[in-house]
Amino acid sequence: MMINSLLVGVGGFLGAISRFWISQRMNKPMPRFPYGTFTINLLGAFLLGLASGMRLSEPWILLVGTGFLGAFTTFSTLHWESEQLRKSGKWEKFLWYLGMSYTIGIFLAFVGYWVGQTWY
Repeated sequence: MMINSLLVGVGGFLGAISRFWISQRMNKPMPRFPYGTFTINLLGAFLLGLASGMRLSEPWILLVGTGFLGAFTTFSTLHWESEQLRKSGKWEKFLWYLGMSYTIGIFLAFVGYWVGQTWY
């Protein structure tokens, strides 16, 4: 049981650091739209689908799926940033951000799952 917690913790640490690093680099040059979070969440959706499709063993799912991707992707930041767009009257960006995040995210999760089942 302790090893499972350690796997989730290590994965979570690496996922959070990765998200922070990517977000900082992608959001600075274009502060009017949260490209970093958008990219991270779409990549995370694909990777989680891939991990599921590959039928990884429980330790790998804990490390990669629960730990790394759980901390890498960020549902709360998605909603906070979309609310900031809405509050500032940027309705088109608000609707685009939410709509594309969910639509493309679900699509990429299915693609990742398919790739995982087909190639692994």
